[in-house]
Amino acid sequence: MAIRQLSLFHVSVPLKKPIKHASHERIDSDNLVVRVTLDDGQTGYGEGVPRSYVTGETIESTFATLAALDVARHVGRPADYAALVARLEGLTLAETASDPRGMAGNAARCALELALLDAYGHRFGQSVGRAIPLVSALGLQLREQPMRVRYSGAITADSERKERISAWKMWLYGFSQTKLKVGVAGQDDPARLARLRRILGRRMDLRIDANEAWAASEVIDRVRPLAPYGPSALEQPVPHAEVEALADLRPTIGVPIMLDESLCGFPDGERAIASKTADIFNVRLSKCGGIVPSLRLIALAQRSGLGVQLGCHPGETGLLSAAGRHVASLVENIRYVEGSYDKHVLKLNVIRQNITFRYGGWAPPLSGPGLGVTVDPEALDRMTVRREDIDYA
Repeated sequence: MAIRQLSLFHVSVPLKKPIKHASHERIDSDNLVVRVTLDDGQTGYGEGVPRSYVTGETIESTFATLAALDVARHVGRPADYAALVARLEGLTLAETASDPRGMAGNAARCALELALLDAYGHRFGQSVGRAIPLVSALGLQLREQPMRVRYSGAITADSERKERISAWKMWLYGFSQTKLKVGVAGQDDPARLARLRRILGRRMDLRIDANEAWAASEVIDRVRPLAPYGPSALEQPVPHAEVEALADLRPTIGVPIMLDESLCGFPDGERAIASKTADIFNVRLSKCGGIVPSLRLIALAQRSGLGVQLGCHPGETGLLSAAGRHVASLVENIRYVEGSYDKHVLKLNVIRQNITFRYGGWAPPLSGPGLGVTVDPEALDRMTVRREDIDYA
């Protein structure tokens, strides 16, 4: 079964409230949705979230990347799901191959890969979860069967009143892990952690995310007053340009260091391990190029003795939520899982189902063919800013 058409959608996803951190503030999310149509009419959907300040991508660049790629020729006519996964393992964009960090084109690749897995998953009657053990990823720790997933909460930088309300919600909703955004200009982070720790209690696993907010020269002074509140991890404290400084800072900071903006491709991961700049990798499907590249990064961390967070981008719709669920339900020893915030964050979603996590952050594994979710064409149309169709003879 060959590919007949590739459809690219620039989707503007409205958020329920502004999401703010040290690097950016947004009230909506510009996402890429890809639809693959096979020659029997079967369709599949995927999503990527291009962020110029993360992988350097924009909606315009993702459209150009995929328009220049002969997807039909590369995929051909896979005889079964395993054959499709094998071809996806060899799918490397020209932009990515020529990028020293291996990150250029990652959001575009992610959206395309998920759409292919979804379309052929329906064609062959296979769940996307079936693709995960088929990926060649040395040292990847997998479960035999998908298990339910426990997600982490998140508190964004906001007013004192709103942060208190968020903290009470985390406590009342039964989360065991929460992340707090720090490093925003004008905010008193030690006072914020003190207030939130009083609400959340000492048993809550509370980690902090600086989003590149601090210069390497000031990290120690910034973290020292936060240490009494027991943060379990510190995510991306310095800009990527200064990430090598973490090799010397890590032993003295006293909090495990997680890389995010400095972990976008496999070369980033290899460099982090060689230079000893990280304790934890934050792997996000869109940022890292899709399921296949993300599994290889997770496996690299696991065989190197590092922790893993499966992260997400604010504004992801249910398509990426579903993809993340498949990964989190099958990969063992993921320390933190983010995502499936759908009904809490999005005004509109592109899928019909509500797959938002439940009480305590718990969510069941997904079943059914492909991603296990159904796109609502009317919702997709309402949010579409631009569409481009690429036909294959």
